[in-house]
Amino acid sequence: MSTRTHTFRVWAPAAEQTVTLCLGDDALPMTRTDDDWWQLEAPAEPGDRYAFRVDDGEERPDPRSLSQPDGPDARSALVDLAAHKWSDDDWRGVPLAAAVIYELHIGTFTEEGTLDSAIERLDDLADLGVTLVELMPVATFPGTRGWGYDGVDLFAVHEAYGGAAALQRFVDAAHARGLGVCLDVVYNHLGPSGNYLPVFGPYFTDAHHTPWGWAVNLDGPSSDEVRRYLIDNALMWFRDFHLDALRLDAVHALIDDRAVHFLEQLAAQTDSLSEVLDRPLLLIAESDRNDPKTVTDRGVGGTGGLGLHTQWADDVHHTWHVLLTGETQGYYADFADPEAITKIARTPFFHDGTWSSFRGREHGRPVDGDTTPGDRFVVSLQTHDQVGNRATGDRLSHLVSPGRLAIGAALMLTSPYTPMLFMGEEWGASTKWAYFTDHTDPALALAVSKGRRAEFAEHGWGDEVPDPQAASTMADSVLRWEERDEPVHAALLAWYRELIRLRRAVPDLREPSLTSGRAERDGDLLTVHRGAHRVVANLGTEPTRVESGLHIVAAFEASMDAGGAVVVEPDGVVVLGPRSDHERI
Repeated sequence: MSTRTHTFRVWAPAAEQTVTLCLGDDALPMTRTDDDWWQLEAPAEPGDRYAFRVDDGEERPDPRSLSQPDGPDARSALVDLAAHKWSDDDWRGVPLAAAVIYELHIGTFTEEGTLDSAIERLDDLADLGVTLVELMPVATFPGTRGWGYDGVDLFAVHEAYGGAAALQRFVDAAHARGLGVCLDVVYNHLGPSGNYLPVFGPYFTDAHHTPWGWAVNLDGPSSDEVRRYLIDNALMWFRDFHLDALRLDAVHALIDDRAVHFLEQLAAQTDSLSEVLDRPLLLIAESDRNDPKTVTDRGVGGTGGLGLHTQWADDVHHTWHVLLTGETQGYYADFADPEAITKIARTPFFHDGTWSSFRGREHGRPVDGDTTPGDRFVVSLQTHDQVGNRATGDRLSHLVSPGRLAIGAALMLTSPYTPMLFMGEEWGASTKWAYFTDHTDPALALAVSKGRRAEFAEHGWGDEVPDPQAASTMADSVLRWEERDEPVHAALLAWYRELIRLRRAVPDLREPSLTSGRAERDGDLLTVHRGAHRVVANLGTEPTRVESGLHIVAAFEASMDAGGAVVVEPDGVVVLGPRSDHERI
């Protein structure tokens, strides 16, 4: 008999008569409270398996389970989050103004695919100069491999990655190296397989719909507890796992008709916890709405925006992608506009009330550059979406020359926005990164495999699309770290390191004001003005001489000739600045 006790609690308004705690071989009746929570104190130890039965139904895992050792269809396991002895008492967090984000997927970041093996690569990330490591979702999902956006146990860390204790070790180790940690969380939907929340209560609603399944009940009857479920989850990551930021997946699918939107409530409680913990806590939104109110301060009495701290700006990615690759299919078509590259130098939204051919309507709202700094917007050359949702998972390094990769890096890492890298981008990784799954439901697995092939067949890629369910699809997506020593990869890695160093050292190159810079396009020559500095890229096939009176601060395929002019080779790029700054750096 255990000498420790644990209070088991579950919100189950759907129960008509009983909720039973299944603990070991025992079936123990629980007591209902006035607010439809059921509870029972019972002898139990960390690691003990348990489940709940609503009325006379099947055993189901705890909606707030911290561990699912045997997957989302099996019993939950007790976890003592206080057992980890933290060593980061002096950690003061990562301010948004200094952030350089690095997005990674635990399962493909290393050969082992675990949080503990990822710790062994944290020194490489610290040496690169990034400040915030963003983990793709770790919430438990069926099977062992996947992107994580079909998670069904939002409080439980996926067992294949190492579980809750491994995530705590990872965050502690990151902080010891001066790195913050951001976690990608999915609150707009849950996966279809292993999702037992409806057994307990109205977590979902038919009043709204998402592209991925049931919409979360944020504004209907009993939605107070549903909102509390999600907010408690967010606060847990900050408080018990010492995370520094959360990236909120597709917030435009969090449909909420209340006067106080769920995101505003989440932002307010996050800011309150930030004051208590005395360190920055960041909420990063993925939003398709192109609405600056997402990152506008809440104001007095909710008169402002939603109050999130920053958001992804896909328009910037699309503009750079078209510039570097020439691809104009699908949603890239709008960004072939010659004005796109000059516009995104002063605003993150190319669509700011303009016509979007992909949507067939006007889209977006202007950003006030006088009041909204650029670091409120996260920009990238590659992301899990933009790589993995291509037919074969080809990276930018499969589409363009190393010089064009260097041009893209210079544009991103000297921009007024918050830059984000996708794992392996910094050395032009040769591995593709495809869409992969491990659905345990045979019907769902077959549907995903067939659907993926059919989706791209009309473009002539049906036979080339890797089967998401094949173990080889994930295996082929694992980074090969040893290739960084090869000359082409090593040169690109050195370029990324230098640009990140310069961003930190030169105020012009990290200045967030959207009114302080501009871009000019003269044929194949692109010049971006950043204070007293210039970024000059040659997108043509012939060398170009640049007479600027400035000096080379950093160069990739560019040099100064005997006459003092800068010669930029085809697919070359150079950062220019005053001599005094150059000497100081």
